[in-house]
Amino acid sequence: MSEKRSIFEEVSDKGTTRPAVQPGLIDKGRKGARRGVRLWLMLLFLLVVVMIAVGGLTRLTDSGLSITEWRPVTGAMPPMSEADWQAEFDKYKQIDEFRVQNQWMDLSDFKAIYWWEWGHRQLGRVIGLVWAVGFLGFLATRQIPAGWSGRLFLVGALGGLQGAIGWWMVASGVTQGEGMTDVASYRLAVHLGLAFVILGVIGWFVFLLGREDRELMQARRAKEARLYGLSTGLLHFAFLQILIGALVAGIDAGRSYTDWPLMGGQLIPPNPFLFEPLWRNFFENPGLVQFIHRVTGYLLFLFAIVVWLRGRQSAHAATRFAFNAAFAALSLQVVLGIVTVLYGAPWQVAILHQLAAVLVWTLILRARFLSAYPVATSVRG
Repeated sequence: MSEKRSIFEEVSDKGTTRPAVQPGLIDKGRKGARRGVRLWLMLLFLLVVVMIAVGGLTRLTDSGLSITEWRPVTGAMPPMSEADWQAEFDKYKQIDEFRVQNQWMDLSDFKAIYWWEWGHRQLGRVIGLVWAVGFLGFLATRQIPAGWSGRLFLVGALGGLQGAIGWWMVASGVTQGEGMTDVASYRLAVHLGLAFVILGVIGWFVFLLGREDRELMQARRAKEARLYGLSTGLLHFAFLQILIGALVAGIDAGRSYTDWPLMGGQLIPPNPFLFEPLWRNFFENPGLVQFIHRVTGYLLFLFAIVVWLRGRQSAHAATRFAFNAAFAALSLQVVLGIVTVLYGAPWQVAILHQLAAVLVWTLILRARFLSAYPVATSVRG
Protein backbone atom coordinates (compact mmCIF):
# COMPACT_ATOMS: atom_id res chain seq x y z
CA MET A 1 0.00 0.00 0.00
CA SER A 2 1.46 3.34 -1.00
CA GLU A 3 2.19 5.99 1.60
CA LYS A 4 0.10 9.09 1.84
CA ARG A 5 1.83 12.21 0.53
CA SER A 6 1.39 15.67 1.92
CA ILE A 7 -0.20 18.21 -0.28
CA PHE A 8 2.65 20.54 0.74
CA GLU A 9 5.34 18.17 -0.45
CA GLU A 10 7.66 19.64 -3.04
CA VAL A 11 7.37 18.10 -6.43
CA SER A 12 10.63 16.47 -7.44
CA ASP A 13 11.80 15.43 -10.88
CA LYS A 14 13.38 12.34 -9.34
CA GLY A 15 12.67 9.31 -11.41
CA THR A 16 11.49 11.30 -14.42
CA THR A 17 13.41 11.67 -17.64
CA ARG A 18 13.06 14.77 -19.75
CA PRO A 19 13.41 14.34 -23.48
CA ALA A 20 16.59 15.85 -24.87
CA VAL A 21 16.17 18.95 -27.00
CA GLN A 22 16.81 18.15 -30.66
CA PRO A 23 17.23 21.31 -32.71
CA GLY A 24 17.12 21.29 -36.47
CA LEU A 25 14.44 18.60 -36.89
CA ILE A 26 13.36 20.17 -40.18
CA ASP A 27 16.77 19.51 -41.68
CA LYS A 28 17.28 16.12 -39.98
CA GLY A 29 17.59 13.41 -42.57
CA ARG A 30 17.57 15.95 -45.39
CA LYS A 31 21.10 17.31 -45.42
CA GLY A 32 23.10 14.85 -47.45
CA ALA A 33 26.31 16.34 -48.79
CA ARG A 34 24.64 19.71 -49.16
CA ARG A 35 27.90 21.65 -49.31
CA GLY A 36 29.52 19.16 -51.69
CA VAL A 37 26.54 19.18 -54.06
CA ARG A 38 26.55 22.96 -54.03
CA LEU A 39 30.26 23.13 -54.92
CA TRP A 40 29.69 20.62 -57.73
CA LEU A 41 26.84 22.75 -59.10
CA MET A 42 29.02 25.85 -58.88
CA LEU A 43 31.63 24.07 -60.99
CA LEU A 44 28.96 23.20 -63.55
CA PHE A 45 27.78 26.82 -63.51
CA LEU A 46 31.31 28.06 -64.24
CA LEU A 47 31.72 25.51 -67.05
CA VAL A 48 28.45 26.61 -68.66
CA VAL A 49 29.62 30.25 -68.55
CA VAL A 50 32.86 29.22 -70.28
CA MET A 51 30.77 27.23 -72.77
CA ILE A 52 28.71 30.30 -73.61
CA ALA A 53 31.89 32.33 -74.15
CA VAL A 54 33.49 29.66 -76.34
CA GLY A 55 30.24 29.29 -78.28
CA GLY A 56 30.19 33.04 -78.87
CA LEU A 57 33.77 33.01 -80.11
CA THR A 58 32.98 30.04 -82.35
CA ARG A 59 30.19 32.08 -83.90
CA LEU A 60 32.29 35.25 -84.20
CA THR A 61 35.09 33.35 -85.96
CA ASP A 62 32.61 31.63 -88.34
CA SER A 63 33.83 28.25 -87.14
CA GLY A 64 30.54 26.55 -86.31
CA LEU A 65 30.17 24.63 -89.57
CA SER A 66 33.73 23.32 -89.79
CA ILE A 67 32.69 19.91 -88.41
CA THR A 68 29.94 18.61 -90.67
CA GLU A 69 29.00 15.48 -88.69
CA TRP A 70 27.63 14.76 -85.26
CA ARG A 71 29.61 12.00 -83.59
CA PRO A 72 29.07 12.30 -79.82
CA VAL A 73 31.58 9.55 -78.96
CA THR A 74 34.07 9.08 -81.81
CA GLY A 75 34.09 12.82 -82.51
CA ALA A 76 35.96 13.38 -79.27
CA MET A 77 39.17 12.51 -81.08
CA PRO A 78 40.49 15.20 -83.46
CA PRO A 79 42.20 14.29 -86.75
CA MET A 80 45.47 12.53 -85.91
CA SER A 81 47.21 12.52 -89.28
CA GLU A 82 47.51 14.68 -92.36
CA ALA A 83 45.23 12.24 -94.21
CA ASP A 84 42.60 12.61 -91.48
CA TRP A 85 42.82 16.39 -91.73
CA GLN A 86 42.41 16.27 -95.48
CA ALA A 87 39.38 14.01 -95.14
CA GLU A 88 37.71 16.48 -92.77
CA PHE A 89 38.57 19.37 -95.10
CA ASP A 90 37.07 17.49 -98.05
CA LYS A 91 33.81 17.11 -96.14
CA TYR A 92 33.79 20.83 -95.41
CA LYS A 93 34.35 21.60 -99.09
CA GLN A 94 31.02 19.95 -99.90
CA ILE A 95 28.87 22.43 -97.97
CA ASP A 96 27.64 25.82 -99.10
CA GLU A 97 29.67 27.84 -96.62
CA PHE A 98 32.87 26.79 -98.36
CA ARG A 99 31.46 26.93 -101.88
CA VAL A 100 29.91 30.39 -101.49
CA GLN A 101 32.28 32.33 -99.24
CA ASN A 102 35.33 30.31 -98.19
CA GLN A 103 36.83 28.91 -101.39
CA TRP A 104 39.99 30.88 -100.59
CA MET A 105 40.73 28.59 -97.63
CA ASP A 106 43.58 26.12 -97.61
CA LEU A 107 44.12 23.33 -95.08
CA SER A 108 45.85 25.57 -92.55
CA ASP A 109 42.94 28.02 -92.61
CA PHE A 110 40.51 25.15 -92.14
CA LYS A 111 42.43 23.88 -89.12
CA ALA A 112 42.06 27.27 -87.43
CA ILE A 113 38.25 27.18 -87.56
CA TYR A 114 38.09 23.42 -86.92
CA TRP A 115 39.80 23.75 -83.54
CA TRP A 116 37.25 26.32 -82.36
CA GLU A 117 34.29 24.06 -83.13
CA TRP A 118 36.09 20.97 -81.82
CA GLY A 119 36.90 22.80 -78.58
CA HIS A 120 33.27 23.91 -78.26
CA ARG A 121 32.00 20.36 -78.63
CA GLN A 122 34.73 18.96 -76.41
CA LEU A 123 33.78 21.34 -73.63
CA GLY A 124 30.21 20.10 -73.95
CA ARG A 125 31.47 16.56 -73.42
CA VAL A 126 33.45 17.68 -70.36
CA ILE A 127 30.33 19.29 -68.87
CA GLY A 128 28.38 16.10 -69.46
CA LEU A 129 31.11 14.04 -67.84
CA VAL A 130 31.34 16.33 -64.80
CA TRP A 131 27.58 16.12 -64.34
CA ALA A 132 27.48 12.31 -64.74
CA VAL A 133 30.39 11.64 -62.37
CA GLY A 134 29.01 14.01 -59.75
CA PHE A 135 25.40 12.85 -59.97
CA LEU A 136 26.17 9.14 -59.98
CA GLY A 137 28.77 9.57 -57.25
CA PHE A 138 26.40 11.42 -54.90
CA LEU A 139 23.63 8.97 -55.77
CA ALA A 140 25.74 5.88 -55.09
CA THR A 141 26.92 7.22 -51.71
CA ARG A 142 23.41 8.43 -50.81
CA GLN A 143 24.66 11.94 -50.28
CA ILE A 144 22.00 13.73 -52.33
CA PRO A 145 19.80 15.83 -50.01
CA ALA A 146 16.22 14.59 -49.71
CA GLY A 147 14.04 15.83 -52.55
CA TRP A 148 16.98 16.85 -54.73
CA SER A 149 17.51 13.79 -56.95
CA GLY A 150 14.96 14.94 -59.52
CA ARG A 151 16.34 18.47 -59.57
CA LEU A 152 19.90 17.32 -60.15
CA PHE A 153 18.78 14.87 -62.82
CA LEU A 154 16.99 17.77 -64.55
CA VAL A 155 20.34 19.56 -64.95
CA GLY A 156 21.75 16.57 -66.82
CA ALA A 157 18.61 16.14 -68.93
CA LEU A 158 18.75 19.79 -70.01
CA GLY A 159 22.43 19.34 -70.87
CA GLY A 160 21.62 16.34 -73.07
CA LEU A 161 18.84 18.27 -74.78
CA GLN A 162 21.28 21.13 -75.38
CA GLY A 163 23.66 18.78 -77.19
CA ALA A 164 20.87 17.60 -79.49
CA ILE A 165 19.74 21.17 -80.18
CA GLY A 166 23.35 22.11 -80.89
CA TRP A 167 23.46 19.60 -83.72
CA TRP A 168 19.96 20.64 -84.90
CA MET A 169 21.38 24.14 -85.16
CA VAL A 170 24.56 23.10 -86.99
CA ALA A 171 22.59 20.87 -89.38
CA SER A 172 20.70 23.91 -90.65
CA GLY A 173 23.95 25.26 -92.10
CA VAL A 174 25.41 21.98 -93.38
CA THR A 175 23.65 22.28 -96.72
CA GLN A 176 24.45 21.69 -100.36
CA GLY A 177 22.93 23.81 -103.09
CA GLU A 178 20.76 25.91 -100.76
CA GLY A 179 23.13 28.87 -100.45
CA MET A 180 23.27 28.67 -96.64
CA THR A 181 26.53 30.06 -95.27
CA ASP A 182 25.52 30.17 -91.59
CA VAL A 183 23.27 28.30 -89.22
CA ALA A 184 19.63 29.40 -89.04
CA SER A 185 19.44 32.38 -86.70
CA TYR A 186 16.29 31.20 -84.95
CA ARG A 187 17.98 27.86 -84.16
CA LEU A 188 20.95 29.76 -82.78
CA ALA A 189 18.52 31.70 -80.58
CA VAL A 190 17.03 28.44 -79.26
CA HIS A 191 20.51 27.07 -78.57
CA LEU A 192 21.67 30.17 -76.70
CA GLY A 193 18.33 30.53 -74.92
CA LEU A 194 18.53 27.01 -73.54
CA ALA A 195 22.10 27.70 -72.35
CA PHE A 196 20.76 30.59 -70.27
CA VAL A 197 17.90 28.44 -68.99
CA ILE A 198 20.45 25.84 -67.83
CA LEU A 199 22.50 28.60 -66.23
CA GLY A 200 19.41 29.92 -64.47
CA VAL A 201 18.36 26.49 -63.18
CA ILE A 202 21.83 25.74 -61.81
CA GLY A 203 22.11 29.21 -60.29
CA TRP A 204 18.77 28.90 -58.52
CA PHE A 205 19.75 25.52 -57.10
CA VAL A 206 23.05 26.97 -55.87
CA PHE A 207 21.17 29.74 -54.08
CA LEU A 208 18.78 27.24 -52.46
CA LEU A 209 21.57 24.98 -51.27
CA GLY A 210 23.38 27.94 -49.76
CA ARG A 211 20.87 28.06 -46.92
CA GLU A 212 19.35 25.39 -44.68
CA ASP A 213 15.77 24.25 -45.26
CA ARG A 214 14.56 25.66 -41.93
CA GLU A 215 16.05 29.04 -42.80
CA LEU A 216 14.38 29.01 -46.22
CA MET A 217 11.02 28.14 -44.65
CA GLN A 218 11.31 31.06 -42.26
CA ALA A 219 12.51 33.42 -44.98
CA ARG A 220 9.63 32.49 -47.27
CA ARG A 221 7.19 33.93 -44.74
CA ALA A 222 8.78 37.34 -45.33
CA LYS A 223 8.56 37.04 -49.13
CA GLU A 224 8.14 40.39 -50.86
CA ALA A 225 5.52 39.29 -53.37
CA ARG A 226 5.33 42.48 -55.41
CA LEU A 227 9.09 42.76 -55.73
CA TYR A 228 9.30 39.07 -56.60
CA GLY A 229 6.76 39.59 -59.39
CA LEU A 230 8.64 42.59 -60.78
CA SER A 231 11.98 40.79 -60.72
CA THR A 232 10.40 37.79 -62.43
CA GLY A 233 9.11 40.09 -65.16
CA LEU A 234 12.56 41.67 -65.49
CA LEU A 235 14.15 38.22 -65.77
CA HIS A 236 11.76 37.25 -68.57
CA PHE A 237 12.29 40.58 -70.34
CA ALA A 238 16.06 40.12 -70.17
CA PHE A 239 15.66 36.60 -71.57
CA LEU A 240 13.70 37.98 -74.52
CA GLN A 241 16.49 40.47 -75.20
CA ILE A 242 19.05 37.66 -75.07
CA LEU A 243 17.09 35.74 -77.69
CA ILE A 244 16.90 38.80 -79.93
CA GLY A 245 20.63 39.31 -79.43
CA ALA A 246 21.15 35.77 -80.73
CA LEU A 247 19.15 36.67 -83.85
CA VAL A 248 21.44 39.67 -84.31
CA ALA A 249 24.53 37.48 -83.99
CA GLY A 250 23.10 34.84 -86.28
CA ILE A 251 22.99 37.15 -89.29
CA ASP A 252 25.81 39.54 -88.27
CA ALA A 253 23.24 42.30 -87.93
CA GLY A 254 25.43 44.09 -85.38
CA ARG A 255 27.72 45.16 -88.21
CA SER A 256 25.00 46.44 -90.54
CA TYR A 257 24.61 49.92 -89.00
CA THR A 258 27.41 51.44 -86.95
CA ASP A 259 25.91 54.79 -86.01
CA TRP A 260 23.97 55.59 -82.86
CA PRO A 261 21.35 56.63 -81.82
CA LEU A 262 20.22 56.78 -85.46
CA MET A 263 20.56 53.98 -88.00
CA GLY A 264 21.86 55.06 -91.37
CA GLY A 265 21.05 58.63 -90.39
CA GLN A 266 17.39 57.72 -89.77
CA LEU A 267 15.27 56.82 -86.78
CA ILE A 268 14.11 53.64 -88.53
CA PRO A 269 16.62 51.91 -90.83
CA PRO A 270 16.02 52.02 -94.60
CA ASN A 271 14.02 49.16 -96.16
CA PRO A 272 12.88 47.50 -92.92
CA PHE A 273 10.52 45.20 -94.85
CA LEU A 274 12.65 44.36 -97.84
CA PHE A 275 12.02 40.62 -97.96
CA GLU A 276 8.96 38.60 -98.89
CA PRO A 277 7.10 37.14 -97.12
CA LEU A 278 6.89 39.78 -94.42
CA TRP A 279 7.84 37.52 -91.50
CA ARG A 280 11.30 36.85 -92.97
CA ASN A 281 12.35 40.42 -92.19
CA PHE A 282 12.07 39.80 -88.44
CA PHE A 283 14.68 37.03 -88.72
CA GLU A 284 16.77 37.84 -91.79
CA ASN A 285 16.71 41.62 -92.39
CA PRO A 286 19.86 42.91 -90.59
CA GLY A 287 18.58 46.48 -90.27
CA LEU A 288 15.22 45.51 -88.80
CA VAL A 289 16.67 42.87 -86.47
CA GLN A 290 19.22 45.33 -85.08
CA PHE A 291 16.50 47.98 -84.73
CA ILE A 292 14.32 45.59 -82.72
CA HIS A 293 17.30 44.72 -80.51
CA ARG A 294 17.95 48.40 -79.85
CA VAL A 295 14.31 49.25 -79.05
CA THR A 296 13.93 46.23 -76.81
CA GLY A 297 17.10 47.29 -75.01
CA TYR A 298 15.69 50.76 -74.38
CA LEU A 299 12.42 49.33 -73.04
CA LEU A 300 14.28 46.81 -70.88
CA PHE A 301 16.39 49.58 -69.37
CA LEU A 302 13.31 51.70 -68.59
CA PHE A 303 11.59 48.75 -66.94
CA ALA A 304 14.77 48.00 -65.01
CA ILE A 305 14.68 51.53 -63.57
CA VAL A 306 11.15 50.89 -62.26
CA VAL A 307 12.19 47.57 -60.72
CA TRP A 308 15.35 49.08 -59.26
CA LEU A 309 13.45 51.95 -57.59
CA ARG A 310 11.04 49.43 -56.10
CA GLY A 311 13.93 47.23 -54.99
CA ARG A 312 15.52 50.14 -53.13
CA GLN A 313 12.43 50.23 -50.89
CA SER A 314 12.97 46.69 -49.63
CA ALA A 315 13.21 46.30 -45.88
CA HIS A 316 16.17 43.96 -46.29
CA ALA A 317 19.69 45.26 -46.90
CA ALA A 318 20.82 42.20 -48.88
CA THR A 319 17.84 42.51 -51.21
CA ARG A 320 18.48 46.21 -51.79
CA PHE A 321 22.11 45.50 -52.60
CA ALA A 322 21.10 42.72 -55.01
CA PHE A 323 18.85 45.06 -56.98
CA ASN A 324 21.52 47.77 -57.00
CA ALA A 325 24.01 45.26 -58.42
CA ALA A 326 21.58 44.02 -61.08
CA PHE A 327 20.81 47.55 -62.23
CA ALA A 328 24.50 48.49 -62.31
CA ALA A 329 25.28 45.43 -64.47
CA LEU A 330 22.41 46.24 -66.83
CA SER A 331 23.64 49.83 -67.16
CA LEU A 332 27.09 48.52 -68.05
CA GLN A 333 25.50 46.21 -70.61
CA VAL A 334 23.74 49.13 -72.29
CA VAL A 335 27.07 50.95 -72.64
CA LEU A 336 28.75 47.83 -74.03
CA GLY A 337 25.91 47.42 -76.51
CA ILE A 338 26.41 50.94 -77.83
CA VAL A 339 30.19 50.45 -78.05
CA THR A 340 29.64 47.18 -79.91
CA VAL A 341 27.53 48.99 -82.51
CA LEU A 342 29.86 51.96 -82.91
CA TYR A 343 32.90 49.76 -83.50
CA GLY A 344 31.16 47.33 -85.84
CA ALA A 345 31.03 44.41 -83.38
CA PRO A 346 34.73 43.42 -83.15
CA TRP A 347 35.01 40.05 -81.47
CA GLN A 348 36.75 41.45 -78.37
CA VAL A 349 33.88 43.83 -77.60
CA ALA A 350 31.17 41.45 -78.79
CA ILE A 351 32.29 38.69 -76.44
CA LEU A 352 32.36 41.15 -73.52
CA HIS A 353 28.81 42.11 -74.44
CA GLN A 354 27.79 38.44 -74.33
CA LEU A 355 29.52 37.79 -71.01
CA ALA A 356 27.90 40.90 -69.56
CA ALA A 357 24.55 39.34 -70.49
CA VAL A 358 25.51 36.37 -68.32
CA LEU A 359 26.32 38.73 -65.45
CA VAL A 360 23.03 40.61 -65.84
CA TRP A 361 21.07 37.36 -65.99
CA THR A 362 22.73 35.98 -62.87
CA LEU A 363 22.34 39.16 -60.82
CA ILE A 364 18.66 39.53 -61.73
CA LEU A 365 18.17 35.90 -60.73
CA ARG A 366 19.92 36.62 -57.42
CA ALA A 367 17.69 39.65 -56.77
CA ARG A 368 14.62 37.55 -57.56
CA PHE A 369 15.77 34.84 -55.14
CA LEU A 370 16.28 37.33 -52.33
CA SER A 371 12.80 38.73 -52.98
CA ALA A 372 11.40 35.26 -52.39
CA TYR A 373 13.76 34.33 -49.55
CA PRO A 374 14.97 37.57 -47.93
CA VAL A 375 17.84 37.49 -45.48
CA ALA A 376 16.59 38.74 -42.13
CA THR A 377 18.54 41.56 -40.49
CA SER A 378 18.22 42.88 -36.96
CA VAL A 379 16.68 46.27 -36.30
CA ARG A 380 19.98 47.42 -34.80
CA GLY A 381 21.84 46.23 -37.92
